[in-house]
Amino acid sequence: MGKSIIKFIDAFYFLFRPWLPLKTYRYAVCGGSNLVFDICLYFIFFHFIFHKQNIDLYFVVLSPHIASLFFVFPITFTTGFLLNKFITFEDSNLTWKVQFFRYFIVGMGALLLSYVCMKILVDVLEFYPTPSRLLTVIVTVTYSYLLQKRFSFKVA
Repeated sequence: MGKSIIKFIDAFYFLFRPWLPLKTYRYAVCGGSNLVFDICLYFIFFHFIFHKQNIDLYFVVLSPHIASLFFVFPITFTTGFLLNKFITFEDSNLTWKVQFFRYFIVGMGALLLSYVCMKILVDVLEFYPTPSRLLTVIVTVTYSYLLQKRFSFKVA
């Protein structure tokens, strides 16, 4: 299945060949797909699952924009890891356990970065949650790509 996805993605590479190396292009396609999935899930959780209401977990109360962030993360974390491992960084010679652990560390950093950005944008600056999530993604995607390439899936 991975090879089929790679063939499909690479079929459109000719459009971007002058500007992007193949690995960066694949990361952009996989990351972009996962990002669209993340934004859609975030919107669904925020508007339809949590109904823009605070979530009482009995030990902490989460605002709906933060609850949506935390509940969507495990889903898109998993899809992101699989796309990166089997599509973007398929040439990495690290074991999957090492890749997953490193991806997890980078993912936790991205989650913390997202949390801080969301708190500032929504709670302090009073921006709307979904556009704030889009702005936050710009920061976290840059952070994630650099660390995934040089740390999680590096080639020795």
